[in-house]
Amino acid sequence: MQKFDLHQGLVAPMDRENVDTDAIIPKQFLKSIRKTGFGQNLFDEWRYLDAGFPGQDPQSRKPNPDFVLNQPRYQGASILLARKNFGCGSSREHAPWALDQFGFRAIIAPSYADIFFNNSFKNGLLPIVLSEHQVSQLFDEALAFPGYSLTIDLERQVITKPDGEELPFEVQAFRKYCLLNGFDDIGLTLRHADKIKAFEAQRLAQKPWLAHTLLA
Repeated sequence: MQKFDLHQGLVAPMDRENVDTDAIIPKQFLKSIRKTGFGQNLFDEWRYLDAGFPGQDPQSRKPNPDFVLNQPRYQGASILLARKNFGCGSSREHAPWALDQFGFRAIIAPSYADIFFNNSFKNGLLPIVLSEHQVSQLFDEALAFPGYSLTIDLERQVITKPDGEELPFEVQAFRKYCLLNGFDDIGLTLRHADKIKAFEAQRLAQKPWLAHTLLA
């Protein structure tokens, strides 16, 4: 998983409440058994005017010019600004996968659905909670100033605005540790690889018949 420490990025304001996971990545794209390739279908039903299906060439699609991520001023955005209850709906982990693979590193919103919130941390995506008033101010500024960007310092837990104002945010210590070090659940386990190997060697020395059982 990619580490997250200090990130500066262009902000894309998505002025919608209750954005659910089916809107983030529609159900027809969940058939893949791989963990990659979902970014091109992020917000598919909003980004395109034609119906989307797996395996399409994105260049053959009809983009919706009114959708925020299709507007030239937000191309390359890596911070998504959203309204309350972002990521509601089904528990699909594909939602943070799609956001990450599209290029987003962080989301700022007043609130999130619990499962989406947890899945985001596990996949290297930082969901930041600010008050509705703070988020509304950021929306006003992002819409007023083309090229509006923010700097997110996870170590210090602050967002720095272009004028230098800092907005502190909370993040649970363990989640912060994992993001700073790029540890997903597998990475956390592999920290103890030497102890695991030693345990397996000792177990096989004491119970050698297990080797034949495992091979079977």
